[in-house]
Amino acid sequence: MPTQPLTQVLALLLASVVVVAVARRQGLPPTLGYLVVGLMLGPLAFGVLPDGEATRALAEIGVVFLLFTLGLDFLWARMLAMRREVFGLGTAQLLVVGVAAIGVLRLLGVAWAPAVVVGGAVAMSSTAIVLQQLTDQSELNRTHGRLAFAVLLFQDLAFVPLLALATALVRGGGAFTGLNLVRLVVEGLLALFVVLAIGRWLLRPVFYEIAHSRLRELFTLTVLLVVLSCAWVTAQVGLSMALGAFLAGMMLAETEYRHQVESAVRPFRELLLGLFFISVGMLLDLRLLYAHFLLVTGILALLLVAKALLISLATRPFVGGTFKAVRTSIVLAGGGEFGVALLTILVRHDSLLPARIGQPLLAALVLSMVLSPLLIRYNRRIARALLGERGPPATALEREAEAAGALAQREHVVLCGFGRVGQNIARVLESQGFEYLALDLDPARIRLARQAGDAVVYGDSADEELLRQVGIDKASAVIITFANPAVSVGIVRAVRRLREDVPVLVRTQDDIGLAELAEAGATDVVPETFEASLMLVSQVLLLLNLPPPRVLRLVGDIRASRYATLRGIFRHEGAQVVDETHAFREELRAIVLPPGAAAIGRTVDEVRGQGADVTFTAVRRHGITGRQPAGDTQLRDGDVVVIYGTPEALEHAEAVLLAG
Repeated sequence: MPTQPLTQVLALLLASVVVVAVARRQGLPPTLGYLVVGLMLGPLAFGVLPDGEATRALAEIGVVFLLFTLGLDFLWARMLAMRREVFGLGTAQLLVVGVAAIGVLRLLGVAWAPAVVVGGAVAMSSTAIVLQQLTDQSELNRTHGRLAFAVLLFQDLAFVPLLALATALVRGGGAFTGLNLVRLVVEGLLALFVVLAIGRWLLRPVFYEIAHSRLRELFTLTVLLVVLSCAWVTAQVGLSMALGAFLAGMMLAETEYRHQVESAVRPFRELLLGLFFISVGMLLDLRLLYAHFLLVTGILALLLVAKALLISLATRPFVGGTFKAVRTSIVLAGGGEFGVALLTILVRHDSLLPARIGQPLLAALVLSMVLSPLLIRYNRRIARALLGERGPPATALEREAEAAGALAQREHVVLCGFGRVGQNIARVLESQGFEYLALDLDPARIRLARQAGDAVVYGDSADEELLRQVGIDKASAVIITFANPAVSVGIVRAVRRLREDVPVLVRTQDDIGLAELAEAGATDVVPETFEASLMLVSQVLLLLNLPPPRVLRLVGDIRASRYATLRGIFRHEGAQVVDETHAFREELRAIVLPPGAAAIGRTVDEVRGQGADVTFTAVRRHGITGRQPAGDTQLRDGDVVVIYGTPEALEHAEAVLLAG
């Protein structure tokens, strides 16, 4: 049995585990680790991995799955609300960068048609790297993240005519005519219509039947079939596969199966995306870099600086300040996989693009992709340095950290865990005027909760240094909501090492670990589910010296409302609905109103009148959260609207808020 493929796989796995682990430990993006792995093991370095067609195909499918999952969080209504950014800013960015690059290439003697292709290639940015890094940093819904996403979406569309032009030039020149362009546009629109039609009229009944089969593997196979089929349809007419997958994700986002679909796709996405980043690293030729180091680094510096400057100029009219425009330009300054593909086509033909220009430019473009994760990671710091501290004094995360630090100096309750039970307790504490500070390790849940104005800090609740930072010495009580008794025991011991007198209440699923928790120092251990939430709340309120009759009345009111207060939570990324009979399915959702959203300028009552059959629980504006907004509250650009209802009602209400 041949062992060469197995040796290659083992080398790839070993290098990935070591390099990515080191990158994560050093606080660097995992994406950068994968790029380094490809650089080290690729055919242009140590030659462990071959640059085969199969490797590139699998890597491209990784981008397909990334765009599909992004589509699941990007409703069609939001797409309509962002049309100005997609087509306005997208066109402006491509034109200013492309025209500047064409001018430079013409001065170097490159013919007009190849210069247009190369100019478009230089203007492209990496969809996979930018979106993955912004998602990891919880910046995709920020202004610069939203604008970058709009530009990348337009670049996917612009890639089609540029690829057609490059192919026509290679096949003999002059074959690319206006008629060919019209044909490509018609075929592209037809492919988009087919994908949208499938999503609108076929996906929901298909997934209804598959879901009722209760076969998890069949559901996963169906998801894979849908993703790759839509990608195949758009690829057949020259559009990018990622665009078809993105549209399929948007269609599935309007169904009740969105969360389960995302859970099924996530393992494939992460694995194949890692392979994509490795394949990008394999493109960098270290020998060329060594032989022409000054030339390549000069082109790289010129590329990054000029591209960032031009994009910031194009973005400035679309945002309210220079700071956001500069952040957007830094995020998009690096090269992209589409640009590399276009350059690779032309570089093989010296008559179209001389090797003395094409090879160093290709190396600089790939190197800019390697640097992109770092530029995106530190885009705020770079922007502030370039503007001489004229940007905002702090990011939203920093302001939240400052607010948490101030809260830690006052009397408050420490919540260890911000899942269902933790959020239930937080709602009741807040309604009674008590402050709390929560700790959790789920980034997605923390992002949603912070958008809604909740005081949540990322970190391990058993970390003694973190407990000091959240003010354990000022805490009135500590509530541990984790279901795993072993985790709770570690937290109790950490708390007791820091403070002996603070009441510590622990939630547990059953009586397992009761003795160990009591021995560790737990003041009380309370059972599970909604009654557990009520018992914990009543104990905390009594410890905070609230009158007992008031506590009993509050608990009675919550029971009388069928636990409505306790069912308003933010679901974590992999959550699935347990009860399919429509009981106890209500949840919270935080929606950011982008420029152009239909609800801007309307009141809460007007939005309800348009069919938003949900409860509006809060509106957050400029960092200030207003709970239970009045019906005449007027919504504005940038508001975070928190709504409560069933998944179906939430999907419809989000469409009403964004598109009317």
